[in-house]
Amino acid sequence: MHKIILLVLLSTSYIFSNINAVVSILPIQTFLKAIGGEKVNITVMVQSGNSPHTYEPKPSQMIAISKANLYLAIDVEFEEVWLPKFRTLNSKMNIVDIAEGVEKLDMQDAQCEHDTHKHEGDDHEGDDPHIWTAPENVKVIAHNIFKALVEVDAKNEVYYRHNLKNFLKKIEITDKTIKSLLSKLGDSRTFMVFHPSWGYFAHDYYLKQIAVEVEGKSPKPRELVQLMKEAKKEKVRAIFTQPEFADSAAKVIAKELHIPVVKVSPLASNWSENLINIAKNIAGEDK
Repeated sequence: MHKIILLVLLSTSYIFSNINAVVSILPIQTFLKAIGGEKVNITVMVQSGNSPHTYEPKPSQMIAISKANLYLAIDVEFEEVWLPKFRTLNSKMNIVDIAEGVEKLDMQDAQCEHDTHKHEGDDHEGDDPHIWTAPENVKVIAHNIFKALVEVDAKNEVYYRHNLKNFLKKIEITDKTIKSLLSKLGDSRTFMVFHPSWGYFAHDYYLKQIAVEVEGKSPKPRELVQLMKEAKKEKVRAIFTQPEFADSAAKVIAKELHIPVVKVSPLASNWSENLINIAKNIAGEDK
């Protein structure tokens, strides 16, 4: 009888035991929560309003790192510097690159292919890290998250697999909704952004992204005029800016062309709604 009770207690402990996981950005928290459910405690490094380009972890987050079982890396900029430090702090933590298997775009390729407003000294080399802005990439990320969870908690594989299946269905619905919205576009499939964060979204839906700012540099007056001419020619309906960046140049263009400035962050947690909202604005159905 005592053995049976002990087995039940051990079983209950296993069922409700949690994985302490760390992710770099809010969208990955959303994906991990969808698949890991209540079995995962999640710490997010880059909170809303901060940029992964320049982020430095807080002391409280370093404590979370020291206690974590799992870190899901997504190849954002700050991880290049900090992942080796995280490994030193917690050698038992399993670090998994959930970007593995995603075909990366070069930052230059992620921009509009006919971008003419180059800045002196610009260096566009390097991969575009914003892979989660395309649903097809999120499918790959989701499978990588599932594998990472099973690796540290194999006994709950059935639970994680069930959640993965449901999440993949949501990705499919998101993709179909975006395609439906964008199917109404004519020849003009160009949208304008302040920071070039939506290259994968543009690539997957056969759109063109025109970036106002590249690598922290705002356009000069002559370049600003060229941008406005291009936006008018391409019948751009809105300019997308991010809360993480100043956007004075984008506001100048928007005022001149009488189009709205839409604040939207690729780092927002509401990933699906975010992409659908962008598609609505590009299609002119935001109202």
